[in-house]
Amino acid sequence: MMSDYVRNLWYMAAWDHEVPESGMLSRRLLDEQWLIAGLPDGGYAMLIDRCPHRFVPLSKGRLDEAGVIHCPYHGLGFDRSGACVHNPFPAPPPAHVRARTMPVVHWHRGLWFWPGGPAMADPALIPDFAFVDRPGMQRSSMVIRGHYELLTDNLMDLTHAEFLHVKSFGVNGSIFAGRQSVTKDESGAIWNNWDMTDVAAPMWAESMLVPGERIDQWLHMCWHAPASMALTVGLARAGSGRQDMLIPHMTNPHIITPETQESSHYFFDHEVTPEAAALARQVFVEEDEPMIEAAQAALNGQDFWDARPAILETDAGAIRARRRLMQLRLQLRRAEAAVPAAA
Repeated sequence: MMSDYVRNLWYMAAWDHEVPESGMLSRRLLDEQWLIAGLPDGGYAMLIDRCPHRFVPLSKGRLDEAGVIHCPYHGLGFDRSGACVHNPFPAPPPAHVRARTMPVVHWHRGLWFWPGGPAMADPALIPDFAFVDRPGMQRSSMVIRGHYELLTDNLMDLTHAEFLHVKSFGVNGSIFAGRQSVTKDESGAIWNNWDMTDVAAPMWAESMLVPGERIDQWLHMCWHAPASMALTVGLARAGSGRQDMLIPHMTNPHIITPETQESSHYFFDHEVTPEAAALARQVFVEEDEPMIEAAQAALNGQDFWDARPAILETDAGAIRARRRLMQLRLQLRRAEAAVPAAA
C-alpha cells in the first residue's frame, strides 16, 4: 500500500478552462469525487460530489444564477460554503444538512485546493507558476495510471530522456557529459539541475548551427511539495557564456495531483500548434506513460521502499523529493497525535 497523502498542501484540481463558465466539473481527487463549480460572480466553489441526503452526485443537478447547486434527486440546494440554503418543501432549509467543502483558489490559470485544515490554507503557499499566463500556449491535462510519486520520479530524473525520448527530443547523448546538482532554495523547493557544456546539439536544433558546431545546454527542474514541478530548458552556442541563445528560455509546468493511489492527473502545457500537440502526445502518452504504468503494475500494490529500489547517483533529486514527503507525513502524524481525544 502506498503512503498517505500529505493534506496540508496545495494541490491543483484543474485548469480554469476545464470548468465551464457558470458550470460544473466533477473530478476524482485524492480518492474522492469532488465538484468544482464556476460561480456566476466569477469565483469558484469546491464541494464533495455527493448530496448528504441520499448520496446522489450533485454534478448531475444544476447550478442556478445565484450560485446555488441543486441536487437532482430531491431538490435540496447548497451554496459555496456547503450549507443547505434551499428546501423545495414547505419547511426552512435543514441547518444540519451540509456538503463537505475544500478551500479553492484561482491562481495563474489553475484551480488549487487545500485538503487539510481550512484555517491553514494560505494562498501565499501556492507555488509561483506565473509563467503559465504567457500567450500562445495550450494548457492540457491527462490521467496516467501510476502513483503520483512515480510520476515525480520520472520528472525529477531526466536521464531517462537519453533512452526513452530519443525520437521525440533527439537528445544525442549530451546528458551523459553533463553535471548534476541538487539543491534546496529558501522556499523549500528542490532543484534538480543538469548542465551540459560543449556538447552535441539535439537533432531538432542542428539546423540552427553550422555543421559540427557545439552547444551549452541546461535542464533545470524545480519541485514543490507534493508534486508541482517546473522545467526550464536552455540552449546556447558553446563558449558564449549562455548569451548566444538558439531559442528563448522555455519553462513549462509539470503538475501532478493524485486521482487515486494508483492514478494521477498530469497538468502541462505546449504551444498552440498541431505539431506541438502531437509532440506532447508522443512524449507523454507514447513514451512516458507506458513506462510509469508498467512500473505501477510491477509493484502490484507494494510500497516503493518495501520493494527495496536500487538507488543511483542520478536519483538524487527524486529521492530528496520522496524524503521530503516522508518528513511532511511524519510531521502530520505527530501533530495529530498531539491533539487530545474528544471526551
